[in-house]
Amino acid sequence: MLLKGKVWRFGDDIDTDAIIPARYLNTSDPLELARHVMEDANKEFPNKVKTGDIIVAGKNFGCGSSREHAPIAIKAAGIQAVIAKSFARIFYRNSFNIGLPIFESEDASEKIKEGDVVEIDADKGIIKNLSTNEQYTAKPIPPFMQELIVAGGLIEWTKKKIKGVAA
Repeated sequence: MLLKGKVWRFGDDIDTDAIIPARYLNTSDPLELARHVMEDANKEFPNKVKTGDIIVAGKNFGCGSSREHAPIAIKAAGIQAVIAKSFARIFYRNSFNIGLPIFESEDASEKIKEGDVVEIDADKGIIKNLSTNEQYTAKPIPPFMQELIVAGGLIEWTKKKIKGVAA
């Protein structure tokens, strides 16, 4: 799986309330959540983010509450991947459960700047900054987690497995 996009940059300890503020949790509609994603961290983000963009952040991305709304809002906004120094464990699992690829890379997190264009080889765990010609390594996504992403998340993966068994 090869991903390529323009970078949006965020710092350390971006919690789930910064990703999707609690005041919007009265809906589970992904498109409505996307209209407010990251607005408390960057007011321009919801209106300027483009499909295919990539978020790069510091350590502990997705900390705070265990709300699945956070990775859902990111994915619904068109973000195709998140790169960070580290992720909160529940956010990490929720991201794969909804089919959002995430990559842990200390070097990429520290060196990639907002507006850079990056290419991610998910199979090999290689992140290339096409703007600076630098290359970084990330923990490769395990094969099962890649299956979840390709399927669109755990629910879609399960549906396909059930169909395969029933066929």
